[in-house]
Amino acid sequence: MAREGESGRGRDREDRDSEFMDRLVHINRVAKVVKGGRRFGFAALVVVGDQKGRAGYGHGKAREVPEAIRKATESAKRSMIRVPLREGRTLHHDVQGRHGAGRVLLRAAPAGTGIIAGGPMRAILEALGMHDIVAKSQGSSNPYNMVRATFDALRKEDSPRAIAIRRNLKVSALQARRQGGEAESSSET
Repeated sequence: MAREGESGRGRDREDRDSEFMDRLVHINRVAKVVKGGRRFGFAALVVVGDQKGRAGYGHGKAREVPEAIRKATESAKRSMIRVPLREGRTLHHDVQGRHGAGRVLLRAAPAGTGIIAGGPMRAILEALGMHDIVAKSQGSSNPYNMVRATFDALRKEDSPRAIAIRRNLKVSALQARRQGGEAESSSET
């Protein structure tokens, strides 16, 4: 009887873990030369997301690849952030992020554009559940710097609700200003 309860709890944890999508972004092999030859170690960079606006990244090191990936995945689940999405498909506004020599630019895109991004940024944006976005990597192409720069940009993303609260406005007034600004710019051209 006790075993059934234990397996039930284990199954609940598996169901909770299965809601997350994880992507291996990069694996690095390092060798330490010792008396008997070489001893290899592996470092893994993993991105985890629920495809509903939450994502995180993690780094894990171990002697075997599966163990490094497991450690990185656990680290990524602990460092998840929430990103506000417009209509559940794109960003509210354009943002830039940087880490070290890595710089990224993330731009909101109209419906049907798809994810236009390369390498590590694509993995993050898919894990977040974005459908329409244009991303550009500038500077370093090191996957660690690109991932950290992308998360730096995503942390800067604000929703209209957060901006309205900061400015003591109603969201509808803020949205009206936005639509009014678009109308003014289109009538000028």
